Amino acid sequence: MNLEFLLLHRGSALFLDEILEADEEHCLARLTVKHDRADSVPAWYGIEWMAQAASAYSGERKRLQGLAPRLGFLLGTQKYESLRPSFEVGTAVEVEARLHYLDDTGLSAFRCEVRQNGQTVARAMLKTFEPL
Repeated sequence: MNLEFLLLHRGSALFLDEILEADEEHCLARLTVKHDRADSVPAWYGIEWMAQAASAYSGERKRLQGLAPRLGFLLGTQKYESLRPSFEVGTAVEVEARLHYLDDTGLSAFRCEVRQNGQTVARAMLKTFEPL
């Protein structure tokens, strides 16, 4: 799937490398941890990776409706847990955003996970808003 169509992120703001799956229930993406000036990134980077997977989910929903992706907002994160304090540069991870709810006002929530070698290493519930 084309990241350029599903996400509005560009350049160094785009962390995802590839969308592996996207459907009406979830988005599964892959990325390799990158950073220009450090050997690792703090664990809270996982929140942005999750938000981008949720954004790609939304972009795929729009694509299926024949529409372009729209700007959305991360409203909050609940219960972010990481099993590690940081992620080493060069580490490959998968990020899944699974739709928990979506209402007709544009509010939504996603159950998200970051996995490394099939093991969950971070998880959270994200709340988002996409203006209609």
